[in-house]
Amino acid sequence: MLTSSSSFKRINSLRNLLGGLGGRGDKKNLSVMGAAEDEDNSTVDEPFTPWIVSVASGHMLLRDPHYNKGLAFTEKERDAHYLRGLLPPAVFTQELQEKRTMHILRQYQVPLHRYIAMMDLQERNERLFYKLLVEYVEELLPIVYTPTVGEACQKYGSIYRRPQGLYISLKDKGRISEVMKNWPEKNIQVIVVTDGERILGLGDLGCQGMGIPVGKLSLYTALGGVRPSVCLPVTIDVGTKNETLLKDEFYIGLKQKRATGEEYDNLLEEFMDAVKTNYGEKVLIQFEDFANHNAFDLLIKYRTSHLVFNDDIQGTACVVLGGLLSALKLIGGTLSDHTFLFLGAGEAGTGIAELISLEILKKTKMTVEESRKKIWLVDSKGLVVSSRKDSLQHFKQPWAHDHEPVKGLLEAVKAIKPSILIGTSGAGRQFTKEVIEAMASINAKPLIMALSNPTSQSECTAEEAYTWSQGHAIFASGSPFDPVMYDGKEYVPGQANNAYIFPGFGLGLIMCGAIRVHDEFLLAASEALASQVTEEDYAKGIIYPRFKNIRKISAHIAAKVAARAYEVGLASNLPRPSDLIKFAESCMYSPNYRCYR
Repeated sequence: MLTSSSSFKRINSLRNLLGGLGGRGDKKNLSVMGAAEDEDNSTVDEPFTPWIVSVASGHMLLRDPHYNKGLAFTEKERDAHYLRGLLPPAVFTQELQEKRTMHILRQYQVPLHRYIAMMDLQERNERLFYKLLVEYVEELLPIVYTPTVGEACQKYGSIYRRPQGLYISLKDKGRISEVMKNWPEKNIQVIVVTDGERILGLGDLGCQGMGIPVGKLSLYTALGGVRPSVCLPVTIDVGTKNETLLKDEFYIGLKQKRATGEEYDNLLEEFMDAVKTNYGEKVLIQFEDFANHNAFDLLIKYRTSHLVFNDDIQGTACVVLGGLLSALKLIGGTLSDHTFLFLGAGEAGTGIAELISLEILKKTKMTVEESRKKIWLVDSKGLVVSSRKDSLQHFKQPWAHDHEPVKGLLEAVKAIKPSILIGTSGAGRQFTKEVIEAMASINAKPLIMALSNPTSQSECTAEEAYTWSQGHAIFASGSPFDPVMYDGKEYVPGQANNAYIFPGFGLGLIMCGAIRVHDEFLLAASEALASQVTEEDYAKGIIYPRFKNIRKISAHIAAKVAARAYEVGLASNLPRPSDLIKFAESCMYSPNYRCYR
């Protein structure tokens, strides 16, 4: 038996020898004889150094999700890369693999089981995972993202297999930049980060919120064509307020109360500085599912020093404004002709309200105050009015208008008489039968947008909206609903899914080398989305384009965002391409298999 000292000497000498034999791209399979015996012969208490010399070989190739093709390796590739005997003899095309995988997925009756199967596929065969998402986007989007991702986050500790992103916690204070260097990819262009405090409408899920950044970045690649290697999911763990998780022996995060105040701010500041130090000025940082009190502060603090985007505030606003602009063809008038009533005055509601106001300002000669008076908000205490201004949070104050106090939503609908009702409350079934009937009595075609996620938290269902309005409502929701038959006619609900916006928006920022996010970019994205709705869609009462065309939609959004960036002088990739749509399409990642030499 070798001593510990002699083991390390052998390992070091072999490491030095192999260091001169080439890197990962070499085609010879070099094994380190003796390393396995050293590990087996060392005692449990003896320190052991785990290390791998990685040279292209069949065994390693099959376990690398970036390059693995499974049964789609050709006969020639199997010989060239030492795969002979490691795979069954059948050779499949990628199309046959797609068919087989979808057949397997459809056997699962529980959406969470499909989610787990898709995540397992992503860890085994990256290109097949994204190929499925692109080809079957309408079927698989609700699986890899909302609503199923909500349940996945709730049960993340139980279904956790292997790390899919970077975990940064209070334990890493003072060395976050060093921790980032542990991530294997160095050319990062998009980061989606959460602290897990407000996951969808499910509350504080702490470290288990990692499912959100992982899901969002999967969509950046599948829907926007951003290469997976440049995407980094991050969860910042500062503890949790969730007592159930704190008592759960399988909880994977810090078991302590959530940090706040200076301790929290300092950790976030170190993280933001580390991102710029490691990845440069042009990396896009998307804040995701931060609680209201932090979401606004972080966006305001870093929007002038970093390329930052908050999907809950800005992404939701973009997709809703896009739906509103397209809905005008069905309900008539211009945006400034309508009155808007929001249920929910948090980051989503006020973000949407602000973007609507900006679009009205752009298209009319109204003042800021006049455009804002078109928009009313209801929070947990009733209608947001000027008499409450001193007690309101700062982001609600611009929407506090002169009006007598009104307690409930139904009373607010009767008092304000809105033509458009938007729900961002995070509380299910708030659009009651009486509320929908009141909207239908005021408007020939009331626009009802129940945006809260997941499905259980939606303010009303599609069936309720169509039935209670007697088929007059134009309806869109945050989570998907099936078509509804009412009075012999089929009604197809639209889905105001942020996935329409952020993948193309991010691609546009990357391809033009934007250094900051300007409000004009948000308006451009909304207008581009609205332009993709077809007459066929309008005929069915749909105010959003079909997801099956999502890459085309994303290319148009990316082109419009990039064009606006060049116009306002915030693009750094020069010269400007002559055809931005074609350039966007050429930048998109293809999930088709590549041939190996």
